Amino acid sequence: MTRSNYKKWKRDVDFSLGIMDLDLCMHEDQPAAFTDVSTTAHRTLHAQWKKPNRLSLIAMKRSIPEHILSGLPETTNAQEILTNVGKLYDTCENVETGSLMDEIQTIKYDETKGVRDFILKIVNVQSQLKDRKIHLPDSYIIHHALNALPASSNLIKTTYNTYNQTWSINDLISKCVDEETS
Repeated sequence: MTRSNYKKWKRDVDFSLGIMDLDLCMHEDQPAAFTDVSTTAHRTLHAQWKKPNRLSLIAMKRSIPEHILSGLPETTNAQEILTNVGKLYDTCENVETGSLMDEIQTIKYDETKGVRDFILKIVNVQSQLKDRKIHLPDSYIIHHALNALPASSNLIKTTYNTYNQTWSINDLISKCVDEETS
């Protein structure tokens, strides 16, 4: 597991636990241990929380590489293990933002994957930056994508520059794919 796939891992864990209806323990704090004077409702809540927690722990521990798992504090609480894994992958927001800015500036068109994937990759980085309060307008993305395309795409570049029309990102993708498949 790396920083780049931690978010995907967490989404997958959340999805898996949710689909199996085991996510109660992720949204509710562990109930206090019951005693002889505990109410039936408290005992029921404790039982309803305990099984999803145990199964969630098993599921998460199976999906965490051993070298990471061995460095985590021992716990019997699924929320805590998720928090501890998250702490391992917390990074400075500015570092991640800088990496995204570098990525969008240095992205190169890879002809083996096609123009649609290339533009969608740029849009993905744009979206991640937007989540960090850095808004790159679609017009910037369109110009940047066109400038990064190879010389074989000069017709689409000329068409865009000649006609004084505003294209959306979907228009750009559509026109580029049409040219690519012609």
